[in-house]
This record gives sequence, structure tokens and C-alpha cells, in this order.
Amino acid sequence: MSPATLTIRAAEPSDAPALSLVLCASIRTLCSADHRGDEDAIARWTANKTPEHLAAWAEDPRLRLFLADRDGDVAGVGCVSTEAEVLLIYVSPDHRFCGVSRALLDHAEATLAALGHQSAKLTSTITARRFYAANGWQIDGAPVDDFGLECRPMVKDIGSPAGPNG
Repeated sequence: MSPATLTIRAAEPSDAPALSLVLCASIRTLCSADHRGDEDAIARWTANKTPEHLAAWAEDPRLRLFLADRDGDVAGVGCVSTEAEVLLIYVSPDHRFCGVSRALLDHAEATLAALGHQSAKLTSTITARRFYAANGWQIDGAPVDDFGLECRPMVKDIGSPAGPNG
């Protein structure tokens, strides 16, 4: 059997139902350290992960919504803002530990660098914090409340735009 093919591409509004399924499954299944099975917390966290919201995000010029395609399956979802923030990186439970999260994060960082940013920020859940730290992100402040969850701001130097000598 040949290895799976993983590609990252811009999300289209028509991808929104599949993106919503991946986000909600990832939150429910992989993020139990954050929501601890609390259905109210899960509902707050997934409230803006509907197909309607995601279709709007795909068309928002301030956002770059993208997906990981692994042999025809939506294996993960990422989004950054033009304000140098990684807004989300989620992997489908069916594609965990296959390099999807890392590919999405690399794409997010490259997208922000291409927009001219030298550093980027994000707000990490408990579940994702070790992953981000292993990829060079550093805690940058006290815990904050996000969807009723304890999260931490993080920051990373993603490089400097190439100058005349770069």
C-alpha cells in the first residue's frame, strides 16, 4: 500500500459542511482535557463551527481558511487572520498522528510570513499546548478564558521578510 498523499489548500465555501464535521469531531473527541465532557462547554466551543460560519470565514478577506486533504478526506482545518494570529488548527480524529497538524501549522506560519509578519500569536488550549511548544511557540502571558476554557496566549518568531540583502 502506498503512503497517503497530504495536500494543504485554501478552503472554499462548498467545503464548509466537511470542515464543520472535522472541527466538531476533533473538539468532542480529542479535546477532552479541555472540556472534560461538559456538554455546555462543548456547545459553546462548537457554536461558531457551523457550516454557515465556516462558509463566511472562507470568503472573509481578513482570514485565510485552509484544509488538509489526505487521499480525498478532509483530515484537518486551519485558519489564520491577516493580523498575524493563528485562529485554529484541528485534525480529524481519523487522521491523528499522521503529520496533519504539523503540515497545517507549517502552512499557517508560512502564510503569515508571506503576509509580511515577523511574529505570530495564538491562544492555545491545554490539549494543543505541548504540540505548539514542541514547534517553537512560547507562552506569552497569563491564562485567558476562551469559550469558557482556560487557554494560554503563545507567540513565535516566524522569521523576517526578505530585505534587499535577504
